[in-house]
Amino acid sequence: MSQRLTRRQLIGGAVAAGGLASWAVRAGALSEASTLFREILLVDGTGAPGRLANVLVVGDRIAQIMPASGKTAATASRVVAGEGRVLAPGFIDMHSHGDPLHDSYETFLAMGVTTITLGQDGEGPRIGNDLDPRSWMQAVDRARVDINVALLAGHGTLRRAAGVADSVHRLDAAGLERMAAQLDSEMRMGAFGISYGLEYVPGIYSETPELSNLGKVVARYGGVCMSHMRSENDDEIEVSINELVASSLPARPHISHFKSVFGKGEKRGRELLAFVAEFRRRGIDLTADEYPYEAGYTGIAILFPKWALPPTDYAAMLSERRQELRDYLIARMTRRGGPEALLIGTPPYAGKTLAQAAQQERMHFADLLIKLGPEGGSGAHFTMDKVLQDTLLLDRNVSFSTDGGPGMRHPRATGTYAKLVEEYVVRDKKLTIEEMVRKATGFPAQTLRLSDRGVVRAGAKADLILFDPAKVKARSTYVDPFAMAEGFDLVMVNGQPAFEGGKRTGYSGKLLRARR
Repeated sequence: MSQRLTRRQLIGGAVAAGGLASWAVRAGALSEASTLFREILLVDGTGAPGRLANVLVVGDRIAQIMPASGKTAATASRVVAGEGRVLAPGFIDMHSHGDPLHDSYETFLAMGVTTITLGQDGEGPRIGNDLDPRSWMQAVDRARVDINVALLAGHGTLRRAAGVADSVHRLDAAGLERMAAQLDSEMRMGAFGISYGLEYVPGIYSETPELSNLGKVVARYGGVCMSHMRSENDDEIEVSINELVASSLPARPHISHFKSVFGKGEKRGRELLAFVAEFRRRGIDLTADEYPYEAGYTGIAILFPKWALPPTDYAAMLSERRQELRDYLIARMTRRGGPEALLIGTPPYAGKTLAQAAQQERMHFADLLIKLGPEGGSGAHFTMDKVLQDTLLLDRNVSFSTDGGPGMRHPRATGTYAKLVEEYVVRDKKLTIEEMVRKATGFPAQTLRLSDRGVVRAGAKADLILFDPAKVKARSTYVDPFAMAEGFDLVMVNGQPAFEGGKRTGYSGKLLRARR
């Protein structure tokens, strides 16, 4: 029979857990809801071997971790029989998209994600045309959101807030000062760092001095500089990593994502790992994230030359350089595997390859791209080699991400973490469950400097997932990208059930703020 914990039980458990008593006996703690997970396999996010345990949650925190053997004095308002299932920290998605004010993250909860990282690719979430992040942050604080959010300052949004036009390449001293001041303000609001999208507008127009000026601001707050780098092409990736590191220091640089377009083979993967390891040998805390798919997903603007991108007058450019653009697109698409290697994800051709869409319209694929224009759609680009990508993915200094958002027509937005468990842990045994969980929880928390999440320990926030690895399935495919993952039986966000029985059950997410 369930009952409330006594004060003696809480204090005794706190002392046994190592100094939690000051938290456990705070005013009102004894009246909070509690959950006891009995006889679970605790995989705590540190990489340590799993162990049988009982875990007590009180309010929004983990109160006590106890041996599973023998009787325990602790009882709770809810008891969950683990039956040997894994209890782990909730997964922390290092690169996410969308807006919890408008979007449901049920499909993320379904694959065990309890925290997403927004502001990616240089674009910070905002309310309408209001460039002040306070408005959005205050709205999230007031709203019922279903997942935790860690926010980065988006470089492109930062530029616009500082009054710097997208097309500007080299900022003057006043522009640099305004951007630094804007970033300083957003870091003080609780941003965890800055995000760049250097392959997109306006990041594509920025130069290293601008980025270095911002890196110094991030360093003052102990933040991280995450970047979709200048190029992910195999023959340019080392140069792009060098730029990221040089422009971030003395702040911590993070590659988002670590992938090689056109590269092939384990040998090339090992070369890239050795290249980034040399930075760490020199004392630079360089990290990265990656998703377990060989197709990226981004706008078709990535196919167009810089001179055809906004704010260029596209119609005027076509009148003068249409044939030049057509030749460029043919060469670019041919190098990327041809029109069959692009699966369009936006209307009116969603679900068709570029080749199929062009055939439907009875035109050459380059002419269809010209008709759509650089802002005319997004899609999955099949340009990566699985052997190379798996070589990078398995490295201990590479965490995981989806690079996905609600409604994205790519299975990574609904299947990433389930795929990692199903294929890499259970089927292929390329990762142990302990290492997979560490790379999805404790390591991302360390990168973001989330001190009270990512690890199951007394006093930490209770973002928890309960699952049997053998039953986890990533059901989504490129043909059916919206199928939810299966096998995560209970997902807890801030001590409250958020997903259970195959559906979302609560709205206990919060906007997280970096601690300075």
